[in-house]
Amino acid sequence: LNSKMAAPTSGFSFELCERNAMLEKKGIKAPKAVKTGTTIAGLVFKDGIVLGADTRATEDTIVADKNCAKIHYIAPNIYCCGAGTAADTEFVTLQISSQLELLRLNMDRQSRVGTACRLFKQRLFRYGGYISAALVLGGVDPTGPHLYSIHPHGSTDVLPYVTMGSGSLAAMATFEANYKSDLNEEEAKQLVRDAIAAGIFNDLGSGSNIDLCVITADKTEYLRPYEVANVKNQRQWDYKYKKGTTPVLEKTVVPFEMTKEITLTAGEEEMETQ
Repeated sequence: LNSKMAAPTSGFSFELCERNAMLEKKGIKAPKAVKTGTTIAGLVFKDGIVLGADTRATEDTIVADKNCAKIHYIAPNIYCCGAGTAADTEFVTLQISSQLELLRLNMDRQSRVGTACRLFKQRLFRYGGYISAALVLGGVDPTGPHLYSIHPHGSTDVLPYVTMGSGSLAAMATFEANYKSDLNEEEAKQLVRDAIAAGIFNDLGSGSNIDLCVITADKTEYLRPYEVANVKNQRQWDYKYKKGTTPVLEKTVVPFEMTKEITLTAGEEEMETQ
């Protein structure tokens, strides 16, 4: 028994596979993975970084939140877009933001975007992809603007423009057709807006509003919402039906009695008798 339960010194352990097979034989179904949906994007323009995201949070085929914040604060000069499991993206960004805050207090200098990228990739790699967080990290430090894509397993890319999430293909098509290296701030904001809108209108997992974050050496501007992409229309007709339209198949009346008890204190009784 001890030899079976002991952890192997090398190689892979398949004990969980045997456990899952045993549970399946007993009729216990394995948890079903649900699909997530998001469109996040970012690009580098000549003065800084523009990050963008939609605001729809989904739970498989259900829209769980219509105005979810997917652009997370990391440092005053660094922000991060998150795709994947909302709890994972929220918590891992809070952890790294806390670590960078302590580092700034200790070193008394502005956070570097490369430092944030290193902390993210080490944290995600340690968990082997079980933290479902696909990130677009962007910021401006004394070495210039930087944009990274960080995958759940810890791999990273350095790119002039990047998209992630279920709507990333439509957003990437917009970037590839219109991106230029010398964009100004307004052109960059418009291009990121168009990329997120392409994801919203071509992917069922993305929707609602468009959020942007503009980071330059002088300022950081979080625009939430930058644009309401899906405006809810007004109902054109009155949905009221005549009584009896829906037949009543069964009717049950349960009678009940209500009793009311009044309790008076000694002081109240004396006041009433007087």
